[in-house]
Amino acid sequence: MAVAITALAGCNDDDEPVNDQPSTVIPGGDGSPVNSPDVGDGSGDGQPPGNGDPDPEPEPRVDIDGLPLPDTETSPDFETYVAGQPGYYTSLSSTEFNNIRFTSVATEDNTPNDNELSNPVAKLGRILFYDVRLSANNTVSCASCHQQEHGFTDPAQLSTGFEGGHTGRHSMGLTNSRYYDPGRFFWDERAATLEVQALMPIQDPVEMGMNLFDLETKLGQTSFYGQLFTEAFGDEAITSQRISFAMSQFMRAMVSYESKFDQAVQAELNNDPTPVLTEQELRGLDLFDSLNCIDCHTTTAFVLDRNHNNGSVTNNDPDQGVGGNLAGFFKTGSLRNIAVGAPYFHDGHLPDLMSVIEFYNSGINNHANLSPDLRDRSGRPVRMGLTQADKEALVAFLETLTDDGFLSNPIFSDPFPPEEEAPSSE
Repeated sequence: MAVAITALAGCNDDDEPVNDQPSTVIPGGDGSPVNSPDVGDGSGDGQPPGNGDPDPEPEPRVDIDGLPLPDTETSPDFETYVAGQPGYYTSLSSTEFNNIRFTSVATEDNTPNDNELSNPVAKLGRILFYDVRLSANNTVSCASCHQQEHGFTDPAQLSTGFEGGHTGRHSMGLTNSRYYDPGRFFWDERAATLEVQALMPIQDPVEMGMNLFDLETKLGQTSFYGQLFTEAFGDEAITSQRISFAMSQFMRAMVSYESKFDQAVQAELNNDPTPVLTEQELRGLDLFDSLNCIDCHTTTAFVLDRNHNNGSVTNNDPDQGVGGNLAGFFKTGSLRNIAVGAPYFHDGHLPDLMSVIEFYNSGINNHANLSPDLRDRSGRPVRMGLTQADKEALVAFLETLTDDGFLSNPIFSDPFPPEEEAPSSE
């Protein structure tokens, strides 16, 4: 019996082709904001405020288009962060921990040869990822539905688009996106690569509603993107391909490898006898293995290299995922940071991890294409008969996959000013 705890979810955007429109070149601009605060008390005389006078209010960081101006001075070192992955991530061999063998993570890497990680390109991708300019009415960014503190997913069941509409599926968590060998994205895997996926929500009529040619022109009307594209690609031409390359590099840098579980693996590899996991967490890990959950989350990054029918839908459900011969199949995602990624499954209908465990314990649907690993010997959906203590142990183990450093790492954080510092829309 194999348990596939699929938690990675996909945005519900239409599968539109990448726009191959001519590039847009920024016609100059020195990168400085329009509203530069004067020295002194705001009177323009250059003198410091008098004794007892309140400090002047800082003027909003806005660009020539009136929208927020990002921090372009900071240059995050994504290359060093990714290079810091532990050996059991980068090795082509399997890893044994607690007498459980995990398959190689490195063999799942979907990074293409023509878009390998580069700090200037990923820096540009970070700014694009957080920029509301990518939506038609400047209200939604990619980060609106992929929030760092939630493992780059959305705490809402369905995400809200630029005009208040809602997506048809729960937003995809982006943790460990680089580790999925088929390289396909969204719940139904309709995007062939992460580069293709990066542009699809932008064009989706519910999510961001933007035409790619108009986006190229729009970004060209800022004071700062020209320099960023030059640093990343050698000249200031803005194209949809460069946008997709930059954003996918940023997303592939989102590798999680510093959780409590990682501390435990490293301790065992170093022959350190000091216990890291509690007895309850170790019991949960043992159950994760004995219930064959590991068959669908095979690596220490807890990913699988294929989609899966885990019985989350019935034969008559209108959303059949991949569809066709693979009706009911959905992408199996990484379990890293799963504890902060609620709600769960493609439709976000399960509110917490205990609900997910109970689904596999007693609620798997008898779909015609249900994975054979989730059927009992009589062919019916498996019923596991877990005790409450078993369920709590499984949840406790899954919580050890939370990487607090990743969830707060400034290299993945918002480069734009906090909302209270941003210009008013009134």
